[in-house]
Amino acid sequence: MTNWPYPRWIAHRGAGKLSPENTLAAVRLGAEHGYRMIECDVKLSADGVPFLLHDATLERTTNGQGTAGDLSWAALSRLDAGAWHSRRFVGESLPSFEAISRWCRANGMLLNIEIKPTPGTEAQTGHVVATEAARLWQGAHVPPLLTSFRPEALYAAQAAAPALPRGLLLDSLWDGWLDHAQALGVVALVCNHALWDDALVGVARTHGWRMLSYTVNDEWAAQRLWALGTDGIITDRVDLFAPD
Repeated sequence: MTNWPYPRWIAHRGAGKLSPENTLAAVRLGAEHGYRMIECDVKLSADGVPFLLHDATLERTTNGQGTAGDLSWAALSRLDAGAWHSRRFVGESLPSFEAISRWCRANGMLLNIEIKPTPGTEAQTGHVVATEAARLWQGAHVPPLLTSFRPEALYAAQAAAPALPRGLLLDSLWDGWLDHAQALGVVALVCNHALWDDALVGVARTHGWRMLSYTVNDEWAAQRLWALGTDGIITDRVDLFAPD
């Protein structure tokens, strides 16, 4: 992408830790703090409906139990995804990807969609999420950015919706990551912020890739990344960093 259309600051899972992550309440709170782009995690229900949830299991952020991908969307949609956070959000539900996408488009909010497959469903999740993203954002001036730690999911997304931009998520520089990034035609590397140094910045610039970082919650870390010349920061601290 010669013209990078995304803002420098991205709200992690909505409004990070100020609200129950990956819910509509979190997305709204991120918007209230002035953020124009939201990062969210999307996986599939047992009946193939894409919805927002980070973990493979339900216990940490809902009142459900077990593997989320083993349940139908009808069962998942009845869970409480807010009570774990605070009394203010009791009754907040898990949102479908369609509901979040429609809210974001109606309110001028951009999306960084992390494809977060239940283990063993990488290709299916990448295909469905990319297909739905292309449908829901059809005609949008700025498309969503699809990212994943799982190359298999990104290859499926590439095949399903080749026009949507992709980014490879990296928590370490594992053997073969560079070959996969090239084969996937990524527009960005989205790295654990500690990975960025002059050498990795040089690799990204050589390939024309934009440089994003997660999850940056301290001012010193943000200042280091801007000094390196990186392009975007994903943060929980929507109350600390003002997105200009």
